Amino acid sequence: MRWKLLRRRLSVSAPRMIVRSHLPWPLRWAVAALALGFSAAIALWAFEFGKDIAGLDRGSEQELAQVRVEVGQLRAENERSASVVNTAESLLRAERATQERLAQTVRQLEGEVQTLKADLGFFERLLPASGEGLMIRGLQAESKAPGQLRYQLLVMQSGKDLPAFSGRYEVVAMGLLEGRPWTMPMAGGPRELKVNPYTRVDGMIDHPPEAVIKSVQARVIDQKGAVRAAQTVKL
Repeated sequence: MRWKLLRRRLSVSAPRMIVRSHLPWPLRWAVAALALGFSAAIALWAFEFGKDIAGLDRGSEQELAQVRVEVGQLRAENERSASVVNTAESLLRAERATQERLAQTVRQLEGEVQTLKADLGFFERLLPASGEGLMIRGLQAESKAPGQLRYQLLVMQSGKDLPAFSGRYEVVAMGLLEGRPWTMPMAGGPRELKVNPYTRVDGMIDHPPEAVIKSVQARVIDQKGAVRAAQTVKL
């Protein structure tokens, strides 16, 4: 029996045996860490040695200092350029404001010139007065818009040592409405008038848009209701 057991253990069919070294796991981690650290140190040494051989660190400090100087110069130039741009924008805004004021002044002067030209033309159309007394000169009328008639006249008093005239004036539009004769005085009736020695009068008459105005008449009435002067103009 013993012989059979001994032969079985020594034969091929005998059970396998595994021999393992029993190391504690903290020691294993320490060995692994040492190996990784050693490998990293070798790699770092090789990298630094390679840089020394290639000459990569030579003059790096000088290049860095030069780059810093160039950056400072660029910043200073940028600040100067920004200052110049701001100054130019300020001057441009001031110039635009001045141009706008000048343009507004020119428009205002042009309006005044047009008014003076209109006044001058109005007085130039007046003929020298003949005789003495109260008279209407330069009656004008024109349609400004449908249903609106603008009138303008000058009432004068010629003579020596004449007192100021105080009365009323009225303007009447005459023409056709629906094919029939039509007359329309200005709204509100005659208006107050004072002449010393002349007075310029203008205004508007509202009328039916379909009316056809043929002529306009202006009359000056004294305090007693008598017509002292009249003038008619055809359109």
